[in-house]
Amino acid sequence: MNLTVADITRALATVNDPDLKRDLVSLNMVKDIAVTPQRIVFTVVLTTPACPLKEKIRSDCEAAVRAIAGAEIAIDIQMTSSVTTLRDNAPLLPGVKNIVAIASGKGGVGKSTVTSNLAVALAQSGAKVGLIDADIYGPSVPVMFNCEHEQPEVKVVNGRNLIVPLVQYGVKLISIGFLAPPDSAVVWRGPMASSALKQFISDAEWGELDYLLIDLPPGTSDIHLTLVQTVPVTGAVIVTTPQKVALADAQKGVAMFKQPQINVPVLGVVENMAWFTPEELPDSKYYVFGRDGGRQLAEKHNVPLLGQIPLVQSIRESGDSGLPAVMKEGPTATAFYQLAENLARQIAIRNATFTQTKKVELMV
Repeated sequence: MNLTVADITRALATVNDPDLKRDLVSLNMVKDIAVTPQRIVFTVVLTTPACPLKEKIRSDCEAAVRAIAGAEIAIDIQMTSSVTTLRDNAPLLPGVKNIVAIASGKGGVGKSTVTSNLAVALAQSGAKVGLIDADIYGPSVPVMFNCEHEQPEVKVVNGRNLIVPLVQYGVKLISIGFLAPPDSAVVWRGPMASSALKQFISDAEWGELDYLLIDLPPGTSDIHLTLVQTVPVTGAVIVTTPQKVALADAQKGVAMFKQPQINVPVLGVVENMAWFTPEELPDSKYYVFGRDGGRQLAEKHNVPLLGQIPLVQSIRESGDSGLPAVMKEGPTATAFYQLAENLARQIAIRNATFTQTKKVELMV
């Protein structure tokens, strides 16, 4: 039987992306089909390198082609990725495909720890990742990335001074902590803090990125409004702990992004410190802050629960030492990798399902 490229295309048109619920051919995810009597070769372009369904898509493709090709012919499937975006021709951050706000209702829930490990996990999956530490009054990124004594360079491009982000663990970084002495307090009014965030966005050489994570301060403040007024945000992630007082504040974070005049999609909720697991009892779970509070928050607002991160001593130690926990083997690293996969998945679904977020023009 002499198969053609058209035959293989028709076979692959029966394979659906499990998340997007459409076939791979109509999604333009199948490339470079080549057919010889001995071999069939084609490439599947995934929507993110952190795709958790990579092997399912591969096996579904092979089964569809094998059904018409028989058992004798070799099938060679190349898996690659191209992160989706709705930000074509953006005037600010033109090379950045997705801008993701990481927020929390209150301080102390581990938002910066989650953001740092999430950034590294995405980078280690093969994505191009940047991180802006927009927590102007309490920057944590310099310590968590072990670069608190470094300063970014400034270069002149077309007559403009641009900040060159530091790069650590494969992640491009900018933080107010790089620009101020580590033992000094940043005493700024709201407009000054907002101006700093604008400068991190518009006056930095970010280049091409798949994901730019924005680590926001706790609460709902000038910084949050400045972000949504400066650039269209792809989506927001809410970090909380299971306890009632944290959930009450996290609800306000979800409500802020869902306001009609802001209208930023909430990509999901991260429940941090979901349970305590002692190092010597790795199979034990103690729900010291309550149980499933983040899950209940996600269900209430009909958004995904992206992950539940345990409270483990090694996470705190890793943050203090500047080597993120996701870089060490174990259940904690696995939890952060699953979180990264789930976030990348929700971004791909968001880009395929919703229109581009509009920049907020005016809000008083």
